[in-house]
Order: sequence, then structure tokens, then C-alpha cells
Amino acid sequence: MSNKHIRQVVIVGGTHGNERIGLYLVKKFNQDPSLLVRPNLSTTCLIGNPQACNENRRYIETDLNRCFIKADLENNLLGRHEEKQAKVLHQQLGPKGNSENFLLDLHSTTANMGMTLILVNGHPFNLHLAAYLTHHNPHVRIYRWTQGDQENAFVSSLCQLGFAIEVGPIPQGILLASLFKETETLIHQTLDYLEQINRDSSPLLPKTLTLFQHLEVVDFPKTPGGELTAMVHPQLQGRDYQPLNPGDPMFLTLDDQTLFYKGCSTVWPIFINEAAYYEKGVAMCLTQKQDIPLQRD
Repeated sequence: MSNKHIRQVVIVGGTHGNERIGLYLVKKFNQDPSLLVRPNLSTTCLIGNPQACNENRRYIETDLNRCFIKADLENNLLGRHEEKQAKVLHQQLGPKGNSENFLLDLHSTTANMGMTLILVNGHPFNLHLAAYLTHHNPHVRIYRWTQGDQENAFVSSLCQLGFAIEVGPIPQGILLASLFKETETLIHQTLDYLEQINRDSSPLLPKTLTLFQHLEVVDFPKTPGGELTAMVHPQLQGRDYQPLNPGDPMFLTLDDQTLFYKGCSTVWPIFINEAAYYEKGVAMCLTQKQDIPLQRD
């Protein structure tokens, strides 16, 4: 297991202004920093998009969580609100790929994702931590959003170490006590792990980690002009992380015709019918369930 010490943890909430759980956890921690104190860690909490949070909107002009491509961060001609805010965060947390900080980015979703860690790389440290968290809470799932050599544009890609925490289902713009507490617990378990690592302890880990590897996104059926012609099928709605087999119902057209999954193998869809993804042309993300061995030092 990696013995890298982590000295600085950064927790970001409010990357999307209408995802209130992360925002109010950051506010809570900033009001009482003693909640996060660990002898060998320093933890800072930031609000990712303060203006969007004040207006209870996902974003002001564009999605902040898609603004962290290196070329965009270096392009001073990009002047939309979130493009400027991305540069502010990059200055605080970067340069992009800096592994000296450990970054947690807090999100929520309208999809039935439960407690999900979103990894944007395959760094062994992140995999070991993910295994530790799933070992202590079997309800936690791991989604690895990597696409070959394609650069990741998420906030969490600023640092090699860390991940996003995605919780749901929850409507946009509200707080939900159960998910608030579960997220808070997951943050404390993460800090406890990092503290053990800094003390040169060896937390007990399983030999393998089950994760869901990103394959592709699937859009809704649409007309050539972009109008929806179908909805997520009732038999698929809410079944995030459940197997979708060839021939299973996938969409229901507006005139009640069932459209079936035409893939060649079983997949595990997630972010099913996420409200914020309609504008992105995403009805769901398809993943492959994998059991991977954990590398040992």
C-alpha cells in the first residue's frame, strides 16, 4: 500500500449551486473547524461557486465542473463566470495534477446513486482509500470516470489524490438530513484513513475492489430537431448500479412503445434520468462492473 503522507486536505462544496448538501457541510465545517481536526492533517473548506450558491442555481453561465481542461485554464480570453471561477480555484489548488493536496469535491444527484465515489484516475492511493471506505460501508460504490487518454474536466481532476462524493437521490435545491449525515460520516472516515496513513499505520484492506468503470453515455431518443421522443422506461427508472441485459426495456416512447437495450453484453447504468444531464444529452451512463486486485507495496 502507498505510504505517501497527506498534509493538506481541501473540501469543496457548492461546485454546483443548487446541490445544497456539500454547500452546507462546508458552511458547517467553516463555522466549527474543530470538527475536522486531525493531529497530522490540515483541512480547508471552500465554496466552489459562491454566486451560483447564493442564487440556488446549478451555474450562472456554464457548468463549473466542466471548466478544468488545462488549455481552458490557461486561456485568458475565456470570460464566462465559471471559466473565471475555475481559474480562481486552479490558482488556489493547482497547478492541475498537483498531488500534494488531497481534494474532496461534494455533489448530489437526482438519480438513485446512493453513496458514490467518483474517481477520475487509477492512482493506487485513491483505490486503496476507496477499498477502505467500501470495507467500512458496503453501501458505498466506486465509479471510475476515465476515458482513455481524454483529459478530465472535473474539479476533482485538479489533484491526483482525492475524488468526488456523489449522493442521491435528492431533488435539486434542497437539503435531506439522511444524505447530509451519510456524507458527513464518509468525510470523517476519509480523514480518519488519511490520519492513519500519516501515522504510518496500515489500515485493513480487502484484496480486491469492486468498481464500475465508465463505458459511454447514452442520450434519450430524439427527433432530428432535438425533441425528446422517449423517457426512461419504468422498469429501468431508479435502478442505478443494477444490471441491464441485452433485450431489457430501456426507454418508453411518448406513444407507449418500449425500446430495448441493443448492446451485446450486460452493462450497469448509473446517473439514470439525472435532471441536470438533460441539457448535456445524457439519459444515463453505462458502466462495466469490475473486480480489480489492489496493488501492494
